[in-house]
Amino acid sequence: MERIYFDNASTTFPKPESVAEGIYRFLTREGCNINRGSYAGAYRVEEQVYQTRQLLCSLFGGDDCKNVIFTKNVTESLNILLKGFLQPGDHVLVSSLEHNAVMRPLVQLEAKGVSFTRIPCGRDGTLSLEAMDSCLRPNTRAVVMTHGSNVCGTLHPLEAVGEFCRRRGLRFFVDAAQTAGVFPIHMERQHIDALAFTGHKGLLGPQGIGGFLVREDLIDSIYPLLSGGTGSLSHLETIPSFLPDRFEPGTLNLPGIIGLQKSLLWLEQTGMEAIRTHELELTRAFLTGLERIPGIRTVGKPGISGRTGVVSIQIPGMDLAQAAWELDARYGIMTRVGLHCAPAAHKALGTYPTGTLRFSFGWWNTLEEIQRGLNALGAIASK
Repeated sequence: MERIYFDNASTTFPKPESVAEGIYRFLTREGCNINRGSYAGAYRVEEQVYQTRQLLCSLFGGDDCKNVIFTKNVTESLNILLKGFLQPGDHVLVSSLEHNAVMRPLVQLEAKGVSFTRIPCGRDGTLSLEAMDSCLRPNTRAVVMTHGSNVCGTLHPLEAVGEFCRRRGLRFFVDAAQTAGVFPIHMERQHIDALAFTGHKGLLGPQGIGGFLVREDLIDSIYPLLSGGTGSLSHLETIPSFLPDRFEPGTLNLPGIIGLQKSLLWLEQTGMEAIRTHELELTRAFLTGLERIPGIRTVGKPGISGRTGVVSIQIPGMDLAQAAWELDARYGIMTRVGLHCAPAAHKALGTYPTGTLRFSFGWWNTLEEIQRGLNALGAIASK
């Protein structure tokens, strides 16, 4: 049976061939660390790491490539940013669609005196911009927000929220896990102070590599969550004040960075607009087909405007885990079912505690696969 992968919101698959080739070459022909070895091989690897920072800085409209910090994933990035910036007595705004990568650090910080308010979202996930002023408090310091929901695919208006933050003197932190590499993000134009990303989703890199970009005037306001050796200022036992060393202790995931470098070069050559157009064409076809299947409820926006290629559904009267098992076992279709690590989003969308059956499309999917998915859903829903 030919398998169909519809779980790209979890991680994109497959990756460009150049990603695996780049990692293999590093592990078999280079393999050395950077910032430590004083030899040509280490300098060559360091140049590749530097180029990866440059590619990310250019992609996201950052102000300096040294302000690109590598981490394991977007979750680690958000923990560093939130726990390093927020102090007892601070208040932040979040959307009602946030992933636990934002909410769990904030709930931890709540026990230390940090508070947060959820900006209301409609049942289709649309952010209530007009409600933001009423959510403010005298001690509000920042807005922390996902760009695209991993549950329903709804996009938040980064430019409007960024302008809101600029006018009110607030910092703006963005979780770009679901949109980086597919939807344009520009830190300068959208007034973003810190942008957290992961490499293994829309950026088409390997798992285990992510990072964040931070504006120059925010650096000193974020206390490092981790500390240790950096290969620089080794005569001191204090944390370096400069970037990227301030936030990059220990040995970097160099195979992951090299893989990400190759995926970014592939992305640059292929074109983000082409990828986005393809994914939304698939999404349109899927949403249109769902309208013809009785008994299925689609969660989120009905069309492709203001959304990503993530579609969640419910089948009233059917256990969604059973539906996901049948899709996989009988039709070879891989999806995700449950709360998707975002209980707050499900409460806002009216799908808590049942959760949803989620389909998420990527560059390698085809219209033929979409039709096969629709046919399978039709057969399952008709029982």
